[in-house]
Amino acid sequence: MQELNYDVNSIVFNEKDEVISFKCELQENLQVAMKEFVEEHPNWDQYRILQAAIAGFLIQKGFQNRDLTRLYIGNMFSMNFDY
Repeated sequence: MQELNYDVNSIVFNEKDEVISFKCELQENLQVAMKEFVEEHPNWDQYRILQAAIAGFLIQKGFQNRDLTRLYIGNMFSMNFDY
């Protein structure tokens, strides 16, 4: 299986953002779906997908935070918000 792109999307991150890495095992079907999505949508990468998914989940569960909302919207619509 071909590896996904590990380049960080500079549109989403800025100098003020702190990036924390973590190791996460994904089920194979989820990894394959994410790989196929990235291949069809070159402006997305696995970092952007996971950030949008986690931010979206937290927002749906009622967590309210302006920075989280900006991150979610920025990932979904390729926007960069200045703080």
